Amino acid sequence: MKGPAARTQAATAAARAAEAAASPEWKLPLPDEAATQALADLIARALKPGDLVTLGGELGVGKTTFARALVRARAGDPELEAPSPTFTLLQTYDLPRGPIVHADLYRLSGPDELEELGWDEAGDDAIVLVEWPDRLGPVLPPDRLQIELSLADQPTARTAAITGHGRFVERLKRLRDGQRFLDRAGWGAARRDHIQGDASTRLYERLTLGDRSAILMDAPARAPGVAIRDGRSYSELAKLALDSKPFVAIADGLRALGYGAPEIYAADLTTGFLLVEDVGVEPVVALGSPIASRYEAATDLLADLHAKAVPAETPVGGELYRLPDYDAPAFLIECELLCDWYLPRMTGVSPDPEAREAFRGLWRQALEPVLAMGRTWVLRDYHSPNLTWRDDREGILRLGVIDFQDACMGPPAYDVVSLLQDARVDLPDELEMQLAARYLAARRKADPSFEPRDFARAYATLGAQRATKILGIFVRLAERDGKPGYLRHLPRLRRALDANLAHPDLAPLAAWYAERMPPADQPA
Repeated sequence: MKGPAARTQAATAAARAAEAAASPEWKLPLPDEAATQALADLIARALKPGDLVTLGGELGVGKTTFARALVRARAGDPELEAPSPTFTLLQTYDLPRGPIVHADLYRLSGPDELEELGWDEAGDDAIVLVEWPDRLGPVLPPDRLQIELSLADQPTARTAAITGHGRFVERLKRLRDGQRFLDRAGWGAARRDHIQGDASTRLYERLTLGDRSAILMDAPARAPGVAIRDGRSYSELAKLALDSKPFVAIADGLRALGYGAPEIYAADLTTGFLLVEDVGVEPVVALGSPIASRYEAATDLLADLHAKAVPAETPVGGELYRLPDYDAPAFLIECELLCDWYLPRMTGVSPDPEAREAFRGLWRQALEPVLAMGRTWVLRDYHSPNLTWRDDREGILRLGVIDFQDACMGPPAYDVVSLLQDARVDLPDELEMQLAARYLAARRKADPSFEPRDFARAYATLGAQRATKILGIFVRLAERDGKPGYLRHLPRLRRALDANLAHPDLAPLAAWYAERMPPADQPA
């Protein structure tokens, strides 16, 4: 049996090990000023307003040089004048992406002098860089990114030891893992430019290395969330991808079928980092309006896909990935977003339990004949933001396709209505009808038994379902996630909803909506 001293030593060692795991240190050699600039660029991209970065090290080790490089990287201006705050103690930069405060506290005699500097107000909405952070004493915040610089063997060389504290622990791990992933893939020295992402938590960067480009996709695995029905969370009920494996599986599967999904150059399915082909930036719309010829190609792709007998499983990482079934519980939980978000926010009234159950019952009835039809790969977000145009390709491959990680086995009409009733683009009614007729003709040519009337019902039903879902999602993005820009699309969605509910077979559903929602042309 161990004695008290041994137990104390073991406990101390365990505590230190736990602390080391909680605050990982990432050591990087900085052989020259270019390496210092590259690290400053990397850190600058990862920072957000309110973040604190402390810079430690002896006199002359390059703390101010690093801070200046970070400010210029954040500003996107390598020539920006960035004076040292040695005498002013605080230097503030008002930048387009938010302010930065650079503090040099070397001449500070103690924390008591901070108030005179306006320290309490300095970092409310700014990124704060602090040299000589030990002068802060007990005022030093627990959430911070600590960078210690030290001299190396060569006169111009330095070593950086980076440690995350508090909320920075996981953020530093993510930053480190992403850079190591790129280093292993041979893209560690690439220029990295942020790309505006989708409505998810995934992050994207365009990498440029010489004359090559690629996309870095940062998609960490996420927890399913709180169970809300039958022991399952919303993500589980709605069949949403929780990690990056589905993206890789569907991308490989789509390319094998002859479509323009991005090639996967490198993948770490454990961390969720993917290096994928850059399918370009040329859109299928111009000034917010659809380019008819490109929408024709997008329609042709769906008709071609839906005429094929696609597998329910596709290889990934040495195993088979099975596409989930886009079933009634998934469609219903999506519809209920209208009751949870849109109706309370836009009408001030949330449906009572009886009205909600009636809503679910009506949707079950409407979906039953649709779900009894044939099944295919449903990409679920097949619309203008996720389609690019490539003039250097031929045929269907001119269309680049992304954002399909939530793909399921489901009714073919879903992706057709996603494209032709785009939540973000106004398609003239005439163009929608022309493209729908184009799709129907292609399906009939491939399969004479294809029934347009059944498809028309499915198109209207799934159009109403998708509009119902997205009305809820866009209000949720505005209310919960602070993205009010999505609200500008609500009138378009309301018009689509009303048009689809006009189908005679959806009359019971239309009555439920009419009782609780004002007409589409009436302001909420």
